[in-house]
Amino acid sequence: MERTLGMEIVRVTEAAAMSSAKWIGKGKKDEADAAATTAMRNMFDTIQMEGIVVIGEGEMDEAPMLYIGEKLGTGNGPKVDIAVDPLEGTNIVASGSSNALTVLAIAERGHLLHAPDMYMHKIAVGPEAAGQVDINASVADNLKAVAKAKNKEIEDVVATVLLRDRHTQLIQDIREAGARIKLITDGDVAAAINTAYEGTDVDILFGQGGAPEGVLAAVALKCLGGEIQGKLAPQNDQEIERCHRMGITDINQVFRTEDLVKGDDALFAATGVTDGELVKGVRFQKHYVTTETLLMQAKTNTIRIIQARHDVNVMEK
Repeated sequence: MERTLGMEIVRVTEAAAMSSAKWIGKGKKDEADAAATTAMRNMFDTIQMEGIVVIGEGEMDEAPMLYIGEKLGTGNGPKVDIAVDPLEGTNIVASGSSNALTVLAIAERGHLLHAPDMYMHKIAVGPEAAGQVDINASVADNLKAVAKAKNKEIEDVVATVLLRDRHTQLIQDIREAGARIKLITDGDVAAAINTAYEGTDVDILFGQGGAPEGVLAAVALKCLGGEIQGKLAPQNDQEIERCHRMGITDINQVFRTEDLVKGDDALFAATGVTDGELVKGVRFQKHYVTTETLLMQAKTNTIRIIQARHDVNVMEK
């Protein structure tokens, strides 16, 4: 899959990043998201594949582009599932802050969980602590497990949490356990990856975020040898019914990495829109634009950082 589709999906995330980057700091998150989505979809349709969106912008009647169930590609080539987040961090781009990405993952047909668009409780760790945590265990027990696995004192363990009112008790539990916290405003796909990526100094991710983002993170963590566990958190009867329609009968089921992405023939790509720990953001020069993309393959655990220079004159044709 990497040989046939690796650089092709990089072109998709690059196009989305360059389009959304034009909106950095302008306070217009919807416009930034629309620009990324349009660019991503247009580029997808040039790729030799039979792709189906299993995680996208919503159902067909909710989103005109990249909707769940939409077919992408030329119709010839590998049959794949596609998970996309055209712009992870719309608020980040609107405010001009760090860690906005354009993200997608692909896997063999039927190998990505069709996650409902709702909250999911998540816990994610890197390779050293993989297999040592349990989403049903207490915060303190999981922090102790990570500290032991990484040969650290618990005071040196860093947990990432989205800064949300729903996480007030979680944040208090982490602090009472003695660990440190890195609070983020948006972008829990990048935050999950950071637990497994050298140089970020993040050890564990806790909290509720989007279930679709959980699947994207699972592909990335599989490539990096990390682990993610998730439990759906429906907020009302309608969301419970949606789970049932999608074949999820046990709302308390723990989804592990292998449940979220089966097998190892999967690719993950993320291009920076704004600067972050993983990749640099888009840079606009007089005659060219530069991008930086993280491309990872699960089968070989290959990680590539792709720096590209795009000629403005060619792009405008």
